[in-house]
Amino acid sequence: RLSERPLGLHLVQAVVAGCKAEPALNVWYDSTAGTRVLVQRIDIAIAVDTPEGLFVPVLRNCGKRDAADLRRGLDAMRRDVQSRAIPPEELRGGTITLSNFGMIGGRYAAPVVLPPTVAIVGAGRIHERVVAAGGAPAVRRVLPLSITFDHRAVTGGEAGRFLAAMIADLQRA
Repeated sequence: RLSERPLGLHLVQAVVAGCKAEPALNVWYDSTAGTRVLVQRIDIAIAVDTPEGLFVPVLRNCGKRDAADLRRGLDAMRRDVQSRAIPPEELRGGTITLSNFGMIGGRYAAPVVLPPTVAIVGAGRIHERVVAAGGAPAVRRVLPLSITFDHRAVTGGEAGRFLAAMIADLQRA
């Protein structure tokens, strides 16, 4: 099913599903006060690789946008980054980060969380793999996912539920 929607859009929608299932990953953490602040909006910071370096613009209010609107937002973001016309305020205020390093190469990574956010999801390169399907071996396309989270603000259970919701969204028909 991954081939039916552009992967970037699919990943954004899966992150939204994860945040809705487990809002504890859509927070800002204040290490000085030792507190976390739940953010109502899902503002996904998306890593964009360019010849001039990495830019991480923010796709705003993802939880309230439909697929067509998210696609337009991703396209506009990509154009603005490539033309170096992205306003500085669009590089701040993300509540969770997404890195699709698989577009370049690699399957897994240990992405680094940039405070005040508490989590970053990494998507590796899709590859074919033999898996069990209906009790028999079958070749399937597999998307490796990595998640790094700040254990001061997020428990392993919260991160696991977030990732399970992401996977369920990616697997849905």
